[in-house]
Amino acid sequence: MQLFSEMEYYDYEQVVVCQDKSSGLKAIIAIHDTTLGPALGGTRMWMYENEEAAFNDALRLARGMTYKNAAAGLNLGGGKTVIIGDPRKDKNEEMFRAFGRYIQGLNGRYITAEDVGTTVEDMDTIYQETNYVTGISQAYGSSGNPSPVTAYGVYVGMKATAKAAFGSDDLSGKKVAVQGVGNVSYHLCKYLHEEGVELIVTDINKESVKRAQDDFGAKAVEVNDIYSVDCDIFAPCALGAIINDVTIPVLKAKVIAGAANNQLKDESHGHTLHDLGIYYAPDYVINAGGVINVADELNGYNRDRALKKVETIYQNLETVFEISAREKIPTFKAANRMAEERIARMKQSRSQFLQDGHHILSRRH
Repeated sequence: MQLFSEMEYYDYEQVVVCQDKSSGLKAIIAIHDTTLGPALGGTRMWMYENEEAAFNDALRLARGMTYKNAAAGLNLGGGKTVIIGDPRKDKNEEMFRAFGRYIQGLNGRYITAEDVGTTVEDMDTIYQETNYVTGISQAYGSSGNPSPVTAYGVYVGMKATAKAAFGSDDLSGKKVAVQGVGNVSYHLCKYLHEEGVELIVTDINKESVKRAQDDFGAKAVEVNDIYSVDCDIFAPCALGAIINDVTIPVLKAKVIAGAANNQLKDESHGHTLHDLGIYYAPDYVINAGGVINVADELNGYNRDRALKKVETIYQNLETVFEISAREKIPTFKAANRMAEERIARMKQSRSQFLQDGHHILSRRH
């Protein structure tokens, strides 16, 4: 792997490789961009096929966090950690404390949180060695389970997308097909049910489906049938890459707005949705409620303040749809542009500040 070539292509700032032989820690911290502030992104623990796959995942995820944090209006950059190992059997206290010391050594350039394969308890262990960690237990003044807040953000974003597509953000009477009824989407279904939405759900876990049926009167369909159901809004809340050449032709929804990450299999599918007139809420904009919530912990967590910030997802998506309509580009490109322009403005502001400071010093001498 040509690491420097990979880093230069998308202008990554730093990659830190961490190992601790006694605990078995093998971690890669990728910091993509800190223009807006310190890099915030979770720690993923996964059994990667090889070390190159782990590096590639860390880089990809870190860059994604730069865009997510920028689009959410947070004063934070993008970073991510991957730990190579089986989260079911390779974890130990020494591993996460050693990892915490590596984070502490970065002196605030990177702040971590939980992600796939890690838990609140793991974050608590990291917290024993560093303050640069979010998503810790409520006993330490944290926000607790982020799922309800993430769901609230998706709900708010769905209303904004409905307004763009249908002319009103009133969801009552709309049919919404929800793919996956996990922690986040269960809470999303609750918000939708309370507004009078007709829910259609599916999940590989039959107990989750039954819970949605019992609690919200949802109609259940088979896993592969969720794409073709007659509905107004399709809410992907499970797997990534589910908007693809196979699923797009059978979709009947005018809106795609859900909690899943990396919903487009590739960029060409974003162009296809745009050409078909389907309103797609870019995933990293609509599902930013979780990161907005944990970011509030950096200021001493206040739930009301965090929820107010999560509500700005509505305005952020309005901006995305405005850019998309004005420039006749797909919404995923509009979201990227919104994030990139915010970063560029900050870089320009900093550059001007440094130039002004240099001129002042020059005049003094």
